[in-house]
Amino acid sequence: MEISMYEQNLIISFVIDSGGYGVATGGPLAWGLCYNKEMSPSQDYCDDFYKLTYPCAPGAAYYGRGAIPIYWNYNYGAAGEALKVDLLSHPEYIEQNATLAFQAAIWRWMTPIKKGQPSAHDAFVGNWKPTKNDTLSKRYPGFGSTMNLLYGDSVCGKGDVDEMNVIISHYQYYLDLMGIGREQAGPHDVLTCAEQELFNPPSSPAASSS
Repeated sequence: MEISMYEQNLIISFVIDSGGYGVATGGPLAWGLCYNKEMSPSQDYCDDFYKLTYPCAPGAAYYGRGAIPIYWNYNYGAAGEALKVDLLSHPEYIEQNATLAFQAAIWRWMTPIKKGQPSAHDAFVGNWKPTKNDTLSKRYPGFGSTMNLLYGDSVCGKGDVDEMNVIISHYQYYLDLMGIGREQAGPHDVLTCAEQELFNPPSSPAASSS
C-alpha cells in the first residue's frame, strides 16, 4: 500500500486531533496524542442490533480508543477479526498497546463501515464515485466526507461547529508544515461536512459517532 504525502498529512491531522489538547499551552494546534481513549464517554456504545454477530461482552465498553478512535461493538468486533485480536471481549487492548492502537487506526482508515459505502481512504483519494443521492446529500470526495465517515454526527451535519473546525484547522496546519499548501484541500464544500447528511445516522437519539 502506497500512501502519498498528501494523504499522510491527512492521517496525521486526524491522529493529532484525536489526542486531546483542550487546556494545552500554545493553543489547539500545538498539542496532540495526549490521550489514547475517550475521557468522558457518555455511553458504552453497545448496539444490540449486532448481538448475533458482535455481541457485547459483559462489563465491556466500546467508547473511542486508539490513534483514530473506533467506537461501537461492531467496529471493535470487525477490527479484531481483521487484526486477529479479541477486541470484542477486550476493547481495552487498544489503549494498552500502542502498536495495536495504530493498527486499528489504519484498519479504520482503509475499511468501509458498511457495504456500499467508501472507506475514508477511498473518499479522500478519489476512488469513490458519489451516487446521485450522495450529491444531493452534499457528500463529495475529499476531506469533508472523510470526517463524515470517521466521526459521523459528532462533528458533521451540525453546521459550522467548533469540533469540525478544529479538525479542519489541524489539516490545514499540517498542509502548511509539509509545504503542500492549504489550497490543495479544495473548495469549501469539499473541505467541510457542516451541511452534509450523515453516511451513518445514529440508530437512536443517544447514539453518536460512527
